[in-house]
Amino acid sequence: MTETTVPVKNPGLKNTAWGWVDGAQEQLSAWHTTIWELAEPAWREYESCAWYVKTLREHGFTVEEGSAGMPTAFAAEWTSPAGPGARILGYAEYDAIPGNCQAASTKREPRIGMSRFAPGHTDPHSALGISTLAGFLAAKEAMEAHNIPGTLVYTGEPAEKVQGSKVVHGLRGYYDNLDAIISYHPFYMMPLCNTARWDTHCGSYYSKVYTFTCDDPEGWGNTYGDSPIPSSHSAARAPGADAALFTMFSLTKTTQDSMLPQAGGWSLSEAILSAGQATADNQPAGLAQIQYSWRCPCLAEADAVLAVLDRNAELAAAASHCTVSTRWVARNRPGIANHTVAQVAWENIAAVGAPQLSERAREIGRDIQISCGVEPMENPFHPATEQLISPQDAEAELRRHLPATQLNWTSDDYVEMSWYAPTIRFYTARPTLAPDGNGTAYPGWAMTAMGGIPETIDPTIIATGKMVAGMVLDLLTSPETLAEAKAEFEAEKIRRGSVAPLLPAGFSAPIDFRWPEYIGEGEERRWWIPVSEEPWNTAAGQ
Repeated sequence: MTETTVPVKNPGLKNTAWGWVDGAQEQLSAWHTTIWELAEPAWREYESCAWYVKTLREHGFTVEEGSAGMPTAFAAEWTSPAGPGARILGYAEYDAIPGNCQAASTKREPRIGMSRFAPGHTDPHSALGISTLAGFLAAKEAMEAHNIPGTLVYTGEPAEKVQGSKVVHGLRGYYDNLDAIISYHPFYMMPLCNTARWDTHCGSYYSKVYTFTCDDPEGWGNTYGDSPIPSSHSAARAPGADAALFTMFSLTKTTQDSMLPQAGGWSLSEAILSAGQATADNQPAGLAQIQYSWRCPCLAEADAVLAVLDRNAELAAAASHCTVSTRWVARNRPGIANHTVAQVAWENIAAVGAPQLSERAREIGRDIQISCGVEPMENPFHPATEQLISPQDAEAELRRHLPATQLNWTSDDYVEMSWYAPTIRFYTARPTLAPDGNGTAYPGWAMTAMGGIPETIDPTIIATGKMVAGMVLDLLTSPETLAEAKAEFEAEKIRRGSVAPLLPAGFSAPIDFRWPEYIGEGEERRWWIPVSEEPWNTAAGQ
């Protein structure tokens, strides 16, 4: 890990901003708990979005609700009394993942009153949003106190788990006329723990829904002449939409190894959407939908996967007496680097330092280790979570695992933003348990739980809020840095081929699908997917 003694730029401004963060710790913790407990899934983050809109307005921002036609998105703006100055954008994410409902507890258990199949903040996006919000509000405090011109732009980005909103905001012009963008994520994957991205940014992500319909089952085949009874039974024997979906599912599994070489870290996943025919009689399924999402280092590989999937869908439909239609969910360009703003990020990361966990947090970590069947350690957290690594050192470590020709790795939808303005992408560590000598794998609930326990997650929020505030203030007070970043940005776009957006200008977010969601309010709020509730096995490691 990197030892650093980077001097603090603009110490007066930053002391004001950091003082605001320190003074707001209790409030920030409560804010985070609110979003973490709401745990709303993609495209259905109604209460989370409303909370951000209300809070931003209370702090003087002008807020557009439902930006770019997305009900759970927003776009907020505040301009300093000293003048508009440079325009710096940050953002919140607040979607959670179905099937990951976990209480802020040292044992495996769902949140009170919730199905264990309800969503939970696994990343956690709850901390992502509150951290960046803290940074922008702290920067605003310093701008007002020190008469600094500038405009703060802050967007609400729903559905990050399907990379849904940023491409739509971009197409609608919400990222136009910006001087810089700050993108943040809590992280646990070494070596990208407390650092900024340097050269190897995230790659492309495509997501598409294939809809199979069987609208004329009677056309499948009638071998009984003009008799209506066997004719109707012939219709009932049409393979139908379920057969089409299963055919595509199995055909794609068969062909997946042949889509691309097994190198470069590409992946393909699927999700079957609900069609609601559970009580049907002997009629063939009329509707079935499957969503495929794939992550690739480059667009050529992503397009190669797309070609196979489209072909498989046509074959499955033809074999099952169905038709097929498609809708895009997301289609993003690979990210491009900007060393100028990455250096600004690193200077502020180094000035603040990595999140530091208290002895009380360590006690909680040890209790979770016991619940997971691991011998508790004096320091239960991975040492890298409290250490810094420079962007250059992190880049070198990352490149050890990648082919020399590979320009991008894994995926995240901030990459679409990186084509609109110079973009910082940085990480701070989230609490992560240290491995034991036996290499025991911790269950996913353990990390999710620590993302909701104040003692373990608040240090990440406080440190990150200070870093974000520092980045904003450094960018606003250095026109030379912004000019250098813009020149590098324009040159890098040309070097990467000046790739245009991959979806048409009129593309609309697919909010109309039956995405999972909560129903009811207050004590009646329930997860809508009907499941047979069986108690969790709370034995060690289960």
